[in-house]
Amino acid sequence: MNIVKYRPRSSWQTLDNLPEEINRLFDFSVGGLFPVSQKVASLALDVWDDKENIYVEADLPGIDEKDIKLNVKGDVLSISGKKEESKEEKKKGYFHCERFQGSFFREVVLNSAVDTAKVKAKYKKGVLSVTLPKKEKEDEKAISIDVE
Repeated sequence: MNIVKYRPRSSWQTLDNLPEEINRLFDFSVGGLFPVSQKVASLALDVWDDKENIYVEADLPGIDEKDIKLNVKGDVLSISGKKEESKEEKKKGYFHCERFQGSFFREVVLNSAVDTAKVKAKYKKGVLSVTLPKKEKEDEKAISIDVE
């Protein structure tokens, strides 16, 4: 039996937090019956830049390189993927099998346009590193208007 701390709230506070309350209730009622070994957490990112590049690092432990997709469109970087895992355990007198699958998606709005032909990405020890070269700013061109 789980011990749950009593949190007195007014009816209006409960309505404001209805989605969180439903999730908490679901986790409490089902979580004890069917414990989940892992949950897909939000994608942790580090983003920084210098004069030439924008750098993005994402923590993706346990995910295969083939299951990660990157897309750059305009000034938006999209990182998405999925994780599927299956565990079996056989011991004398019982058999245990669990399956887990989940997906993630994250978009990052970049602070400048990117040269998509030169984007580089590498994945090592569960960390995705993306280098996005900034596009050189085009010179402004003055256009004269002919008056007829």
